[in-house]
Amino acid sequence: MLDPELLERITARRAELDELEEQLAKQLIKVRAERDELAVAEKVLERMSEQIAEERAVFAPVPGQVGGRAVMVIPHRAANMEETMLPPDYQRILSVVRQAAGPVKARQVGEVLGVDVGVKSKLEPLRGKLIRLADRGWLRKQPDGRFTTRL
Repeated sequence: MLDPELLERITARRAELDELEEQLAKQLIKVRAERDELAVAEKVLERMSEQIAEERAVFAPVPGQVGGRAVMVIPHRAANMEETMLPPDYQRILSVVRQAAGPVKARQVGEVLGVDVGVKSKLEPLRGKLIRLADRGWLRKQPDGRFTTRL
């Protein structure tokens, strides 16, 4: 004959295990759903990263040929474009204009960059770069010939 107290303990333990199994099943459903969401997020992130890389490749400065020499083409500014896509000397020019208290002339930029501003042939290439940056939307050229960063 089976002990009624022992049967009661077995029944109580079975009820505890059934409840635990139900909780674990619910938890497993949540874990699987979150894992599926992460997989989707990962795919979206990969796709977006590829699109950004393609866009950057399209807007990346491309070396051109002038007089048999390789020169860097300055891209037109776009909303998703960063200054790091510009050659280093153009990045320095932008930095100087940005740090100025207001609009600056080519001579002022040259002084900060260490260009011999007393020699016109040294200053004109810098002025050309400033104008190129303005033409491509990186800077704004004012009517008086001074330059400022675009707002």
